[in-house]
Amino acid sequence: MAYLRALREQRRGVAVLLGWSVLEGVPALLSGRLVALAVDRGFAVGEPWVGVGWLLAFAGVAVLGGFGLRQVFMRLGAVVEPLRDALVREVVRGVLRGGSHTRQPDASAVARITRHVEVVRDATAGVLVQARALLVTTTAALVGLAATVSSLAWLVILPVVAALVLFGLMLPSLARGQRRLVLADEDTAAVAGTVFLGVRDVVAVDGAAHAVADVSTQVERQAAAAVRMAWATSLRGVVVALGGFAPLALLLVLAPAMVRSGELSAGEVLGAVVYLGTSVQPALRRLADTVSTVVLRLVVALRRLAEAAPPVDEPTGDAVPDGQDVELRGVTFGWGAGAEPVVRSLDLVLPGGSHLAVVGPSGIGKSTLAGLVTGLVAPQAGEVLFGGAPVRSVAAEVRHRRIALVPQETYLFTGTVRENLALLAPDASDARLLAAAAAVGASEVLARLGGLAGGIGHAGGGLSAGEAQLLAAARVHASDADVVILDEATSSLDPAAEAVVEQAFAARGGTLVVIAHRLSSALRADLVLVMDGGAPLLGRHDELMAASGAYRDLMAAWQPAPTVH
Repeated sequence: MAYLRALREQRRGVAVLLGWSVLEGVPALLSGRLVALAVDRGFAVGEPWVGVGWLLAFAGVAVLGGFGLRQVFMRLGAVVEPLRDALVREVVRGVLRGGSHTRQPDASAVARITRHVEVVRDATAGVLVQARALLVTTTAALVGLAATVSSLAWLVILPVVAALVLFGLMLPSLARGQRRLVLADEDTAAVAGTVFLGVRDVVAVDGAAHAVADVSTQVERQAAAAVRMAWATSLRGVVVALGGFAPLALLLVLAPAMVRSGELSAGEVLGAVVYLGTSVQPALRRLADTVSTVVLRLVVALRRLAEAAPPVDEPTGDAVPDGQDVELRGVTFGWGAGAEPVVRSLDLVLPGGSHLAVVGPSGIGKSTLAGLVTGLVAPQAGEVLFGGAPVRSVAAEVRHRRIALVPQETYLFTGTVRENLALLAPDASDARLLAAAAAVGASEVLARLGGLAGGIGHAGGGLSAGEAQLLAAARVHASDADVVILDEATSSLDPAAEAVVEQAFAARGGTLVVIAHRLSSALRADLVLVMDGGAPLLGRHDELMAASGAYRDLMAAWQPAPTVH
């Protein structure tokens, strides 16, 4: 699990925190004993300066503990911030590669990042602070109390045990309440996000009242879950009071008689009060807070993250492909165990230098095919080979260098034009980058930006969608990739510019797979793969026109027959 892996990577930082915690626990160990000595050997026997000396020693010990606590908080960020980064990466990878095949933003995923990951971050910090205090401070206080007034140990043990038992009985209902609250928050975000994304459709069909009702229903459920959780939390406070204040009350009731009988001195009673009031009782309160809020929220949030963003099966291996042939043997893939496969029993052989166009309705599995060929997703049945080796067993650095995917959503980053174009070929010369830009028709874009030394803003700010796609195409054209997959990578270009890009890659050499945005791509390809929900059809354009009614219908819809007058 990403959480445990991230914690293991920070074990040195956790060990440092525990080391400083020992220093923080010194006041809890000595506080009551020093107060008892100040009374019994100083103030009670007419030696006030001796008493003041013991109290000054207590103050010095408290300063020492405060220094230890300060060091704990100073080093806390070095542990929890890398943990948050690791969880955000896990959620994003799970959403992009583990559970969704849509192009729409995932509002519930945003809720997981902004809420659940922050809960885990804050809860982990709380556990490192509170659990550490419970381990060190409480242990030190109990040891000090037992050494100072051993005859009163039962005053602490019985109420504390009773409180812990009651608290343990409450934990299942607290956990259920916390989970209901988390799911209600996530459902509210999902419904509100769906309405927001479809606001134009809502207005178009006059569905505002229905949309408001849906969001209001989720908000009311969220509020009800929050109220139930608040009641459970208040009941927890009663239990904490039982364990925290009952020992102190019993001490105040029994101590006068024990002092009169000589079983206890006044200093020992005051020392016991210090131990109970400043260490044991606050520790029990922190225990309740830590377990019922911090730990409980941590467990629920981690469970929800694991459910919503399952671990991604990363491709591993060190196989080296022999050649650049791509072959799919009986490949089947569906988004989920019970989902209808979007790719079913597909056999496909693409020798090096092939030019394939993939056509079919939107959402039929064309982009899934791109993910299978690149090794981003694993088939549920069959195998995908690259150069004779299973593509997910090919060494990562080889696979990333030799197979390139150009998606519809262009990725550009803040930097120079050269830095963006050379992302996949960092050693490429200026001449090679300029030639790649010219081949795909991006020379005018480069000239407008000021050449290779020109700047590109965040996410390609200032560029049109088509200009950004031209730069993305030039980047891959300049790379060493043997297999290039254009996944609707020219959707924002006009047909003429799209033809220039595809012809540039066809002339470049290597294997070209075009997930077609326009059916004109099929006319330029050597082979066409038709995906329409049934058995995939593979052949040349003229063969498919003769043999496939579905392909003829697609072509007729794109290029209707001219009207005869």
